[in-house]
Amino acid sequence: MIDKILLFPYWLTLKVRHFMYDHGMRKVHVPDVPTICVGNITVGGTGKTPHTEMLIRTLAQDVDWGAKNIAVLSRGYKRKTRGFQQVVADGTAKEYGDEPLQIKRKFPFITVAVDKSRREGCDFLADPEKVMTSKKARKCRHKEFPKADLVILDDAFQHRAVRPTVSIVLVDYSRPIFKDHLMPLGKLRDLPERIAAADIVIVSKCPTYLDAWERSKWAEALGLNHFDATTCSGIRKNGKQQHLFFTTIGYDTAQAVFPEGDPRYTYTQRLILFSGIANDKPLRMFLSGNYKIVRHLEFPDHHKFSKADVSSINSAAKAFPTSVVMTTEKDCQRMRDCAAVPDNLKQRMFYTPIKVNFFSDSDRETFSSTLNSFLK
Repeated sequence: MIDKILLFPYWLTLKVRHFMYDHGMRKVHVPDVPTICVGNITVGGTGKTPHTEMLIRTLAQDVDWGAKNIAVLSRGYKRKTRGFQQVVADGTAKEYGDEPLQIKRKFPFITVAVDKSRREGCDFLADPEKVMTSKKARKCRHKEFPKADLVILDDAFQHRAVRPTVSIVLVDYSRPIFKDHLMPLGKLRDLPERIAAADIVIVSKCPTYLDAWERSKWAEALGLNHFDATTCSGIRKNGKQQHLFFTTIGYDTAQAVFPEGDPRYTYTQRLILFSGIANDKPLRMFLSGNYKIVRHLEFPDHHKFSKADVSSINSAAKAFPTSVVMTTEKDCQRMRDCAAVPDNLKQRMFYTPIKVNFFSDSDRETFSSTLNSFLK
């Protein structure tokens, strides 16, 4: 109610926009290949990139889709290039954005591309020959890639001009949408009622244990009745079946940001952490279990590291000469673009790979079968 009163112009704009799409007053494009949209209705921090990577693993391992050509399409937030670009592993975050580059480096066997227009990007991936002849893609540096059989759309839930085959919406466990407000009063960038339009909802960044009672309470708060933990699904008021899953964040062994990295530093007991993501609290909690965090440098999300930033990190490293310098997996993509990193700092700089986990093998198998039922 407070959103309707204090933020009425913004609330009304969103209502009218969705009404026009829902009632055919604005055109909606259906891509020629199956698409999976991964998005949210809040501003950052729900774990879209780790869940996109989880989807890639699931699709690559699945019997029905393992032999298919998977592609990921992103806007490429804060990149300096324009138009459609195919991401290459030896490129830079400046060219493609940190998240698409991270995905390409972890999964070199798939096609990763960036394009502000999701519609044109999907068309290019479905028919690579269009890239060769299109004027809008004339600045694409790498034009040869296989035809995509499936496209994962990163952060495209608000992009109503394209209708995906499957829509997945993430909700942060620590920031429930039913307790939030529209920006700038809160973190919502879309109406909370839009959650009903998703095919699958995933509550991300859950604690390591979540009992059946709390899962059912979450389902109820999200508008799902008769939630069945076995099928991970419930029924909305309009009779639509919606699937609800819960995931946790896990971290793997620290990896060197630069080739010069000396793994002996990871055995120290002191740690300097720097991060430029929306929410680094889960990482801090994980690292605190093995290290004493002696210095924590926070930067804005998707921050481009400058010489002054590197100097600040290096000063902290000099103040604690035996400490390891740790960052996030996403930040390391942008740090590699920085030419001002001294060699001694490169030896001490590591990142912690992030991974999404389901609570059980049964949940993971149910998610895989649910995904296949939509794609078929």
